[in-house]
Amino acid sequence: MDDLTTRLARLDSCAVSDALDKLGLTGVASGIERLATDRRISGRVVTVKLEADDGRAVASRHLGTSAIESGQPGDVIVIEQRSGRDAASWGGNLSLAAQLRGIAGVIVEGPARDIDEAQGYGFPLFARSRTPRTARGRIVETGTNVPITVSEITVSPGDFVVADGTGVVFVSARDIEAVLDAAEAIAARERAMVEALNKGQPVTQVMGKSYETMLKR
Repeated sequence: MDDLTTRLARLDSCAVSDALDKLGLTGVASGIERLATDRRISGRVVTVKLEADDGRAVASRHLGTSAIESGQPGDVIVIEQRSGRDAASWGGNLSLAAQLRGIAGVIVEGPARDIDEAQGYGFPLFARSRTPRTARGRIVETGTNVPITVSEITVSPGDFVVADGTGVVFVSARDIEAVLDAAEAIAARERAMVEALNKGQPVTQVMGKSYETMLKR
């Protein structure tokens, strides 16, 4: 991992979200759930865009496979499937292939399937929903490493993401250093608050006015 991804790996989604708030930036994609494993993932983004299959062309390869082969160890594959069709954007064989490639995990704006397989492989999978319905004949890949939309966030290849049991947060590549600086300061303050609580300091003091105003710009 490079220095930026190493620093991001030490932070949870809440610290990064708070940093975005402090800097006046957006990046939280609410409502995407962790479906397999209990691990936090983070890293640089490889994007995939899926759309409805109009039946006019037969794909030469399955969706997501190019992203796996182009991804580097530690990357996170992020998929947009907003076609409105109930069709899985990710499945078990893809989870295995991605794990063998060293991909850190997958985040789907849309449905995924083969959740038990991903869990069995120990492969982190986040998605908007789940379905057993196959992608074949329903959706097709229209782009790899192109800008996509997750929630209301524009995500570009090479951006950064952190995802855990609380949620998913994206950071644009242009903002990552400022966000990391802010998030690290916030995380350090949170650790000091935990220490104070463990030493018996009243919570009304630990989480007083300074806590309420710590994200003000």
